[in-house]
This record gives sequence, C-alpha cells and structure tokens, in this order.
Amino acid sequence: MHAPAAMAEELLIFAAASLQDALGAAAQFYKRKTGVTVVASYAGSSTLARQIAQGAPADAFISANTRWMDYLEAAGRIEGGSRADLLRNRLVLIAPRSSPVQLSIAPRFPLAQALGEGWLAMADPDHVPAGLYGKAALETLGVWRSVAARIARTDNVRGAVALVARGEAPLGIVYRTDVLAVEHVRIVAEFPQDTHPAIVYPGAVIADSKHKARAREWLAFLRSTEAAAVFKQYGFAVLH
Repeated sequence: MHAPAAMAEELLIFAAASLQDALGAAAQFYKRKTGVTVVASYAGSSTLARQIAQGAPADAFISANTRWMDYLEAAGRIEGGSRADLLRNRLVLIAPRSSPVQLSIAPRFPLAQALGEGWLAMADPDHVPAGLYGKAALETLGVWRSVAARIARTDNVRGAVALVARGEAPLGIVYRTDVLAVEHVRIVAEFPQDTHPAIVYPGAVIADSKHKARAREWLAFLRSTEAAAVFKQYGFAVLH
C-alpha cells in the first residue's frame, strides 16, 4: 500500500551528476513502491557539498568521492551513523565515435600527441571528483605535465562527455557509466584501477533534514537488491 497522502512527503536529494540516469530510475522504482517522490539536484559533488555546508535544504547527499563527504562530516553537516558506501565506478578515456584514434593506457603513453591541436575534456581536476581521479591517474602514468595546460575544464563530468560528443574536444576522461547511453562517443581505453584512488560513492542523511526517517529509508532502499539491479543496469558496481 502507498503511504497516506499526509505522509508522502517529497525528499530532496543532492547527488553527483554521474548518477543522474541511474538514480532517476531508482527514484521512479521507489515512488512506485512507497508513493514518495524523490526530487534530485545533480551537479559536481564539490558544488553540492559547498551548498549543503552553507545550509542548502537537502535531505540526503550522494557524492562521487569520499573527500567531499568527509568535508561535510567534519563540518557536522551529516547525520551520525547514516553514512554508507553505495557504489563504485571506472575511469575511461573517450573519443568521438567517428574518431580513428587508438591508444593503450600505460606509463608515459602519448596522450598529448593524440590530442593534436585539441583539448582534453575533464571535470575540473582541482575540485570535481571525476577530474580529481583523472588527474591522479595521469600523474601516476607520468603524463599530466604534458597535458596540464590543455585541459577543457567542466563543472561536472556530464559536461566533459558533452564536449567530446559534440566534437569540441578530441578526447576526454570520464566515468564508464557516463558513456553507456551516449551515442556519439566511444571508449578508447579504461584506466587501470591502480592508477587512481578507488571511485566510491558514499551516501548520507543531512543533519538538519526535516525528513530524516524517510531519508534513512531511501538510503536503505539504495542498498536493496531491487536498487542493485537498477544500478548494475546502468554500469555501476554495487558495494553491499
């Protein structure tokens, strides 16, 4: 049975941009199951975490890395005991589908040469998780300095995918899940997992949420076998 109308409050979830398709599908499943509407605001995890720190009225937050969840936890902005790691992802190098470029990712691989006169599309490598992971991988492989001045920085990972899809950047570094539903890009190669920190998505209830019980229920649903099937469909690895 659905919850009575008086109980069916909306939940406002702040979530990493890379989760948009998968979390949207999970939210639809959850609404059919409970009658509760989940409204999600998607952006780079750094942007969302700063908004929450400044008092934005979110009920829960799902970050694309642990750094920004740590930031909110240190600021006392998440509910004690509510934090849990939910998902993992992979990092890939992409190109327009029509591009003939072929590269194998290895130490000192010729990334700058492959760019030609173009730019490397990445989420902001100073703040946004996808960019932080990408920069770490390129530093590990010894090629960051060769491309550091040629980064086309975007506010979130979906922006980097869009630049490559439109042909405005010949190559980009994004999450594997971001490519699966995009027609005009292809994966050139996948970064070895030991070249960057593990790509982990933690979730938590926000400390001053007015719907804490419902937010905890939502996060519990995301750890259910039903939600796991949704996330796997969209290419994520499930951590429970």
